[in-house]
Amino acid sequence: MADASHPHLDTGRAGIILAGGRSTRFGGIDKATATVGGQPMIHRVAASLDPVVDELVVNCRAEQRDSLAGALLDFDVRFAEDAHPDRGPVFGLRTALRATSAEYAAVLPTDMPLVPSGFISHLFGRLQGGAGVVPRISETTQPLPAVVHCRAAEVACTDTIRAGDDRLQTVMSALDVTVLDDREVEAHAGTHVFHNVNSFDDLRALTPRR
Repeated sequence: MADASHPHLDTGRAGIILAGGRSTRFGGIDKATATVGGQPMIHRVAASLDPVVDELVVNCRAEQRDSLAGALLDFDVRFAEDAHPDRGPVFGLRTALRATSAEYAAVLPTDMPLVPSGFISHLFGRLQGGAGVVPRISETTQPLPAVVHCRAAEVACTDTIRAGDDRLQTVMSALDVTVLDDREVEAHAGTHVFHNVNSFDDLRALTPRR
């Protein structure tokens, strides 16, 4: 496994998994390792990203690393540990972006295990030299999943943090991302794949389709 202190060079695309949350609605259990269809949730997210990127970067807290590594044995993963944990997803994303030299990155949270590789590939295809692409779902623009220009997104994260904001929506707005409309999203994925797992009830409601 690669270490975040030794970044790969000249990789065109990174896949970033944001896994540093506390899973407070999971009763203290790390939801990243909760199983969906017999696989840890983070394993399913990695499996979605792996076919369409050159490297995988997992943002997490230091104490998560061993358990997440155990769930990701099938993948060559680089860990980008939070120096200051519990600062929110914008800090986590910036930490992960700083661990890669890729030009673009696909970003997924660990609690969105049904997004297919084909949709991530479609996001990359819709970049057309821009700073990022995100979907609109049920008439609401979503910050994740996203494909972003790494250095532009790192700057946007830093500016957002300096402004005292902790919302990924603010980062995406600063990047002036392309937004895929509901019809395009439905054609390439279907809204069911964006189900977020925030509780055990959410986990039980999942019906994996791959």
